[in-house]
Amino acid sequence: MPLPDVPAVETAVIEMTNAYRRENKLGQVKASPELTKAARAYAAYLAKNNAFSHTADNRDVGDRASASGYQWCSIGENLAMNLDSSGFETRELAKQTVEGWINSPPHKENLLGPHYTEIGVGVVRAPDKNPKYITVQVFGRPQAAKYTFQIANASGTPVTYTFSGEQHDIRPSMSVTHTACTPAALDFIKAGAKKVTARFEASDQTVYTLKSDPKAGLKVELAKRETVD
Repeated sequence: MPLPDVPAVETAVIEMTNAYRRENKLGQVKASPELTKAARAYAAYLAKNNAFSHTADNRDVGDRASASGYQWCSIGENLAMNLDSSGFETRELAKQTVEGWINSPPHKENLLGPHYTEIGVGVVRAPDKNPKYITVQVFGRPQAAKYTFQIANASGTPVTYTFSGEQHDIRPSMSVTHTACTPAALDFIKAGAKKVTARFEASDQTVYTLKSDPKAGLKVELAKRETVD
């Protein structure tokens, strides 16, 4: 009965995940020691306790990642259980696991999370009369990958805008700095009493300077944000 090389399965899961992300024109995720530690520890916990849920230890993936020393900005987790009385070849176990996630919408959403940059995978054999394996896959984006942009109101009138669905007001001569985990829509919707339409995908290290415009009501100029070490 063939049994897989567990560390090689973990490596293959990452390779196949990145291959699927490439097919969908997404960036690659690299292995994180902290996320790997969290994934392996939780896979061992699930196997030992004959459990299978994202909160079996009364914590969630964010709690477990933090406990492993990972300072995360966004986090996600996939679980898989594979059992076969005939055993598993190494790459076949990885293939079955990743294909199972691809064919499950919530798991696929994590696989294709556009803003994830790091990954950890843990595979553990669970007690059973047949070969049975638990796989935990953790995706993360670290705090260090947060992005920052600034809005400066030089229009002479109050401006209302929404960022990531939340509404804000900025008075004349004011500037506001936003720090966020993932890019989101930035919509300028009102200048004084006049409705305006100016939509952007907020980008890192950018200054959005607001100026008056007789016709459109508002003009938005973009420039690179300067920083001081």
